[in-house]
Amino acid sequence: MWAKILYAFLTLIGGIAYGLLLGGISRKITARMQNRRGPTVWQNFIDLWKLFRKKTAISHGVMFYLAPMFRLVGGAGTFLLVPVVVGSPYLSNFSFGGDLIVLMYFMVLGCLGMALGAAESGHPHAPIGVTRGLSQMAGYELPFILSVIVLMVADKTATLEGIVRAQQGGILHWHLFTHPFAAAAAFISLLGMMTSYPFQVVLAPQEIAVGPPTEYSSTFLSYMFSGRSVFAVAKYLLFMNLFLGGASNLLWAFVKTFAIFLWPLFITNVFPRLRLEQSVLFFWTWPTFLGLVDLLRIYLVR
Repeated sequence: MWAKILYAFLTLIGGIAYGLLLGGISRKITARMQNRRGPTVWQNFIDLWKLFRKKTAISHGVMFYLAPMFRLVGGAGTFLLVPVVVGSPYLSNFSFGGDLIVLMYFMVLGCLGMALGAAESGHPHAPIGVTRGLSQMAGYELPFILSVIVLMVADKTATLEGIVRAQQGGILHWHLFTHPFAAAAAFISLLGMMTSYPFQVVLAPQEIAVGPPTEYSSTFLSYMFSGRSVFAVAKYLLFMNLFLGGASNLLWAFVKTFAIFLWPLFITNVFPRLRLEQSVLFFWTWPTFLGLVDLLRIYLVR
């Protein structure tokens, strides 16, 4: 048991580092697409170390300071429930029977914690951010949960390990191809999860230069960066296991998660931002319709 905890802890550290590296690559690619030089890919590591060493003299309520911890715990907890390599004694993390259902609840912990922290910040724009964040979450959660239900019904399992094993036998057995409508709905929902354009409605940098990056500082902001980095990697791993057949080794895990990472990156550099009502309406129409189509198809085939 202690060995498993040690391996999970080392995997978590690796996940945070991988997330920070992907964030640096994202900033570099975005800069190049905008004809800028951009920061180095290691800049996120430098920023994290600099913030972790700083202190703050700002005084707010207790929940304001707990919010970054909610973010970090939510991201780390989600990561530890998702196996990096199914069947590996070192990289399977803490997957168990019914873990997919627990994941659906655990993934919202960070968002709810940040909403509570924003509500206690005293900033006049905080209610706007909370409303936007929770509304957006309600929008993309519906088609994503529908997609997961499709896979659970089709594979007759509620575990990630079972879903990965159901996709073995070649690339054509991946759920990306066997359940294309559910996969399309989930990958569209991923854009909302990653707050990528056109669904960047929470921070809305074109409107007001406020939000968690400006309200928090010092060590608290470093916790937020760490939580955001590991949460992003956890979502890439989750989608890899759900739709790309999982990974047989660490190299394939890097390749597949990096391919998933490129999807929201390039979309966010092409499309303009939607308004909140447009974003939620979009998630509740086309992706939800696609998820329902695959769910109906499963029952009709039976």
